[in-house]
Amino acid sequence: MTDIEKRIEQGRAALRKRFGESIQATPSLSDAAPQGTGPRNRHGMPQVPPRQNVLSTWPVLDCADQPMVSTERWELRVEGEVEEPLRLHWADFLALPQADDVSDFHCVTGWSRLDMRWEGVRFETLAALVRPTLAATHVMFHSYDGYSTNLPIEEAIKSDVILAHRVDGESLPTEHGGPVRVVTPQLWAWKGAKWVRRVEFMPHDRRGYWEIRGYSNTAHPWR
Repeated sequence: MTDIEKRIEQGRAALRKRFGESIQATPSLSDAAPQGTGPRNRHGMPQVPPRQNVLSTWPVLDCADQPMVSTERWELRVEGEVEEPLRLHWADFLALPQADDVSDFHCVTGWSRLDMRWEGVRFETLAALVRPTLAATHVMFHSYDGYSTNLPIEEAIKSDVILAHRVDGESLPTEHGGPVRVVTPQLWAWKGAKWVRRVEFMPHDRRGYWEIRGYSNTAHPWR
């Protein structure tokens, strides 16, 4: 095991010890009466949340111009209430342990796309490396287009939350957030920032772009 793998393993163990109970208490894992239709998904929720249409296409939605960020220019900073801030360029990002995960994608505008295959770095891996301070409770994702969205740490470090650079076997297209976007399968998709450039660990909650405009701060599709 390499030094970085040891750091990740130790950091993950610390995160699970600290946040394990609160992860299991989140609505998508603990809701006794979730709404929706279809067979149970990977987490015990109905596969399709209420009032959703299942699509085979992937609509493009964004709130500003799509930034064109080359992999040569892209970088990711992970900072704030952490012990070891990170600054990653493309090669650094690809050198981290890579994950391959299949999950569903739910957009609050009324559609879902099922069984999407993502490749990238689990957010838990980044959190393990930077080691959040005891004051840290939430994260804010910041994007190249000025977008932002917030999550409690217990939602962000779930194993299916990925900073993805590939989808369904192809590089993530610019219109869908490439080179790297955040994927949050247990929440509405606006919580997964496209074109991510910075992760800020915070000592309290602070609302992002859509949250301050009246969208649900918790964003649970099955409630």
